[in-house]
Amino acid sequence: MKEALTRGVAGIERGKDTLRDLIKGHNADPEGEHCKGMEGLVKEAQAHGLDQEFGDDAARDAMIVTQYQRMAHYAIAGYGCCKAFADRMDHSSDAAHLQKCLDSAYKGDQQMSDVATGGINQDAA
Repeated sequence: MKEALTRGVAGIERGKDTLRDLIKGHNADPEGEHCKGMEGLVKEAQAHGLDQEFGDDAARDAMIVTQYQRMAHYAIAGYGCCKAFADRMDHSSDAAHLQKCLDSAYKGDQQMSDVATGGINQDAA
């Protein structure tokens, strides 16, 4: 799970860098808006996955996977919408970069599903 989370964090950072570059490429300020939705998901992950007392490591690990996947699904929705907009506006280079972000988010989600079904969920039950 630690390796999957480490890869996930690296993927998130690459996605943020890609979005920052795309936004700057359109002469806009990438710091101009803060995502309250993702902020809320991060706060919930902290509260329910890291700060919560479970009394059982497997239950805590299952909750961490759950919270990670909630954030991944939010990212997938965002990347997918942005890619659709880029396609619609014939920004093929932007769409290709966004597709890479989307693929990475799907891959991270699948890796966490593999971690969960590889024993964590069973142990937590």
